Amino acid sequence: MSEQKLAAEVRTEFGKGYARRARMANLIPAVIYGHGAEPIHITLPAKATTLAVRTANALLSLDINGEGHLALVKDVQRDPIKQIIEHIDLLTVRQGEKVTVDVPVHVSGETAPGTVHNLELTVVSLEAEATHLPEAVEVSIEGRAAGEHIHASDLVLPKGSVLLTDAEALVVNISEAVEIAEEEAREGTEAASEEAPAASEEAAAE
Repeated sequence: MSEQKLAAEVRTEFGKGYARRARMANLIPAVIYGHGAEPIHITLPAKATTLAVRTANALLSLDINGEGHLALVKDVQRDPIKQIIEHIDLLTVRQGEKVTVDVPVHVSGETAPGTVHNLELTVVSLEAEATHLPEAVEVSIEGRAAGEHIHASDLVLPKGSVLLTDAEALVVNISEAVEIAEEEAREGTEAASEEAPAASEEAAAE
């Protein structure tokens, strides 16, 4: 994952009123913490930052009043309705430093005919170098047959990464498609049978 370079400015104002004014000025409030140092409160350019944090565990190279800082995005707070970024928490890191991150699992390929796959674990925890963080862990299900299981220990990890998730954790489960169809049909029948008595009671009441 390459570093995203952004210019930042130190801020001394806080609170909802300031945050609202910052957003109107196309700025995003953020804080940098870590390594036992005092937190640094900053603002970041909204457009460039929004693009930079589209990937998980984005690594930012910040220029703060002429001083360089390397930081890992740990938390992005968004407006639940508008989905605009309201605040970002950043963790300061150093070249070669190991950090713990949650990385999404991406499935590739197609299972054997007549089967379906279910992704049981969407992210895995890894330890990796802060400057070489993987964007995702790929798992191939190509040709997998019903009854096969892929556990965390089966994942091919990016170079330099160490698995922290339980090795026995189930990541992908392969099953016969007919089993899924039968289960859905059974659930539909049960739902219909539950609705029938209720409809009869309503009719009697009328």
